[in-house]
Amino acid sequence: MITLPKQTQDFINVFEKTGFEIFVVGGAVRDLLLEKEVKDWDFATNATPEEIQKLFPESFYDNNFGTVGIIIEGQLFEVTPYRKEGKYSDTRHPDQIGWAKTIEEDLARRDFTVNAIALNKTLLDPYHGQEDLQNKTIRCVGDPSDRFNEDALRMMRAVRIATQLGFVIEEKTFLAIQENAALITKVSQERIRDELIKILSSDYPADGVHLLHNANLLGLILPELTAEIGVTQQGTHHLDDVYEHSLKALFTCQNKNWVIRFATLLHDVGKPITFKIRGNKATFYAHETVGANIARRIANRLHLSKEDREKLVTLVRWHMFSVSEFLTDAAVRRFIRRVGKENTTDMLDVRTADRLGSGVKPTSWRHEEFKERIIEVQKHIPSVNDLVIDGEDIMRILNIKPGPQVGKILAELFAEISENPSKNTKDYLLARLDKFSQTTKSGAALKIEE
Repeated sequence: MITLPKQTQDFINVFEKTGFEIFVVGGAVRDLLLEKEVKDWDFATNATPEEIQKLFPESFYDNNFGTVGIIIEGQLFEVTPYRKEGKYSDTRHPDQIGWAKTIEEDLARRDFTVNAIALNKTLLDPYHGQEDLQNKTIRCVGDPSDRFNEDALRMMRAVRIATQLGFVIEEKTFLAIQENAALITKVSQERIRDELIKILSSDYPADGVHLLHNANLLGLILPELTAEIGVTQQGTHHLDDVYEHSLKALFTCQNKNWVIRFATLLHDVGKPITFKIRGNKATFYAHETVGANIARRIANRLHLSKEDREKLVTLVRWHMFSVSEFLTDAAVRRFIRRVGKENTTDMLDVRTADRLGSGVKPTSWRHEEFKERIIEVQKHIPSVNDLVIDGEDIMRILNIKPGPQVGKILAELFAEISENPSKNTKDYLLARLDKFSQTTKSGAALKIEE
């Protein structure tokens, strides 16, 4: 018998004392049976939304599915009346939602057997979900094609749950995914993004991506990635084609952040376009620049946040760098300036995964030394605000008005001074501005000349 947390049992008691049925359902029951921490508590009840809100006046209800949200001591409980659904004309949303009379009717509409178990005083398991949990299997409730035509995102969800739990997808269910894969194009990019993030955040992200490929979904979700398949890297230190290398890099990535993992997966996405054979050797000149542009298109398509998008693009753009004890302080400063102080450790994690995915074991002491040098060089001229002159000086000396030109001049001076902090003196910078003044008077473009 499963023992529910006191807070959850007390919540159930409120319904039962007023004569309503209520069951814990979905992933919460699955996680309880797997002895995992339950993060999201979902319930099904024969109470209507209005009756639920009478029990919990502080609850909120603003959706079309009847789900009422209730927060108790910081814990969100989501309660939905028993539901039955009609046809799904758009493979995304039911045309009509109605209230069912029994929990059995409600369970019949659910996606997978492991999610079609209800818990109250006893377990209700009409589709043998417990057996599938024991066998580590993801299986659809009823006919798989019917379930996927109702909601095409369920195909990605099957892959995601299998990836998170280390399960396999049952044969008929998997074949139905392969056969219906094209339906995924009708699903919004935001919903696809959310499932992809969960796959990348799991303990087995590389397995999840490969499972998407085997299920015929990856080429529809990330065609830029499947374009890597079969792109040889002959004559280089790589033993695999670009796609297999990218998967291996993701497999070895130690950073748990999904953006860093996504950057690791996409770090060579520019190679198919830049591929050439020169002297029996594969070359990919400027693939990191091309790859950054592709990563930006992917990020925009998936509607990533600005912060996540810029981080992803930066990590792909600058992943080709060397870690050596012979690097000058100026080279380390260039690295920091390019990737940003906040991204230096993440950039090293991507590079380490790249090397490991190539079969090359990075030298750990070099990375640790590089991290120490990053800290050390940032003690000098860490930002443009540390220049001994500022925008006011530039406008006064060059007799120009406030605007983008002032920022460009400051950025260019900072780029030079960050290479050699000893030049951060008023005399030197004023001399550089004098050079700039002479250049602009001659009609040349914005550039401080040597």
